Amino acid sequence: MMSQKMQDAINDQINAEFWSAYLYLSMAMKYEDEGLSGIANWFKIQFKEEQDHAMIFINYLIQRDGRVLLKPIEAVDTDWESPLEAFKATLAHERKVTSMIRNLYALAEEENDYATRDRLAWFITEQVEEEETVKNLITKFKLVGTDGTGILMLDTELGTRTYTTPAPLATNA
Repeated sequence: MMSQKMQDAINDQINAEFWSAYLYLSMAMKYEDEGLSGIANWFKIQFKEEQDHAMIFINYLIQRDGRVLLKPIEAVDTDWESPLEAFKATLAHERKVTSMIRNLYALAEEENDYATRDRLAWFITEQVEEEETVKNLITKFKLVGTDGTGILMLDTELGTRTYTTPAPLATNA
């Protein structure tokens, strides 16, 4: 059984993952409202992924005989000046999540909780991918600037993103 300190930290992470989902849903609704359905699609998929990340942590706590304690979700922003600003906010947020995952990993190391450390290794790899994807999108939005044609092209590109169930949920690991 894991320590209470680790359970509390994972419960905090569950809340952070649901908050992330809520943030990305807010972004999706902003761009849906603006008629940029491709950008909205990208954020809707991000919303689903964050919910899945919370479920991975929830399932893990249950597997380890821990207790899941859901907490209130704080309010999120609802407006961004441009898609570029939304993606910059996304990158800043993903970097914060990366830091939180690293802190969980460090706690697992400190407590010799190797099972938790191994579960967190998947999240570390996932965060590298998340940050790289968003950095690449920021570069593209910077290149097109405020050009409507360029933004519409990126909107079309982002509309092709499809949802994939994360491996830990797909395999029930």
